Amino acid sequence: MFKSIPVNQTSCCDTPAKEKSHLPVAIIGAGPVGLAAAAHLISQGESFIIFEAGDEVGANIRKWEYVRLFSPWEYNIDKAARELLLATDWIAPENAEIPTGKELVEQYLKPLAALPQVSPYVYLNSKVTGISRKGLSKVTTKGREQLPFVIHDASGTWSNPNPLRSDGIYGQDEIALQNRINYGIPNVLGTDKERYSGKKVLVVGSGHSAINTLLELAELQKESYATEIVWAIRKANLDEVYGGRELDGLPARGALGIRIQKVIESGAVKVMTPFHIEKLVPKSGKIQVVGTINGEQNVMDEIDEIVGNTGSRPDLSIVHEVRVMTDPSLESVYELAPLIDPNVHSCGTVRPHGEQELRQPEKDFYIVGAKSYGRAPTFLMATGYEQVRSIVAALVGDMESARKVELELPETGVCGIGVGGGDSCCGPVKVEETTSSSCSASEPSKSNSCCG
Repeated sequence: MFKSIPVNQTSCCDTPAKEKSHLPVAIIGAGPVGLAAAAHLISQGESFIIFEAGDEVGANIRKWEYVRLFSPWEYNIDKAARELLLATDWIAPENAEIPTGKELVEQYLKPLAALPQVSPYVYLNSKVTGISRKGLSKVTTKGREQLPFVIHDASGTWSNPNPLRSDGIYGQDEIALQNRINYGIPNVLGTDKERYSGKKVLVVGSGHSAINTLLELAELQKESYATEIVWAIRKANLDEVYGGRELDGLPARGALGIRIQKVIESGAVKVMTPFHIEKLVPKSGKIQVVGTINGEQNVMDEIDEIVGNTGSRPDLSIVHEVRVMTDPSLESVYELAPLIDPNVHSCGTVRPHGEQELRQPEKDFYIVGAKSYGRAPTFLMATGYEQVRSIVAALVGDMESARKVELELPETGVCGIGVGGGDSCCGPVKVEETTSSSCSASEPSKSNSCCG
């Protein structure tokens, strides 16, 4: 989100600085959090403009629209957006029902974007390629806060998955095999069924996306017995991967852990752990995966297809000419890093956050949503909704509201597994207020913003 930005990309660089206060807030991305930001701006009487790289709102969600979320509608609809929709003939879904990605887009995001207060200000097929202060690079300090931002855009789509290799680098070997690697959750029982049926498939990753992929492949295996499934994960403790199971505050999230545990114990999936991929080698029309287990070299042969469920990383190229601080390890918003670092957080150690923690050295510039978490795997839509509520309150001068965090998140039910559980964390369900942005693993907080 950016405050006071020319709306016609580089063509409006002649906008006088004195008119900065009359320019709209720019929102990059028409997903759940971006549209929630628009709803909060509408509630405050503020103007805005939304740039979306895809050809429809929720374009990234469309890539996995056949997947069912583990959170019910209760946690998926922003409060300000709900109020706008309820003023129309929109029929609200039942809070307890769990939508698919497709239902999230069609029953919530599209009706929200179609509202007359929103629709005229959404620009599709507009990928932002750069942001700067009008006429200044990020080196110049004098007068920059009085100048508006300028947005440069071009048509295109966005995707930035993590590589398969444990060192985080895209090697030429992986790039050369892109047609055999699917980064995301494939539609195994639908449009991608023929691609994986009867093949030896390697799934890489230990999060919920990987679990969804494995469960679908296990169902396919029942139809096509020749289908082989291999699961490569870096974690040594499978209990961390299974999560809270029966103790999870979100039953659907807990059910994923229960189901995958049963599949693993049945022998349907070969688990390679802790496996660290070093290189991929084409061999006789197959893929040889070379890595290590506990420091010893290990080779997986005759892999036909690979599914990379290793998460994603933020694309920070567009902010090179504005002043931002990101954590050197997570690439998250700098102040969030100690709150969300999966290396140190488990039960009860993640504090809530709002505008104060999301501030950047560049005034009126904020990175929000999943991108604010960088490479940390613990983001939930409800967290993003609270981020933009707090920021909009600050933009209109209501700092008391900006400092007050009103967030309810379900427990994950995995307290006690240990430090470094990634998305394995839990804590009190209700968060009311925060005035601190620091915490440590040895100092459990009274509130928690972690989610799976």
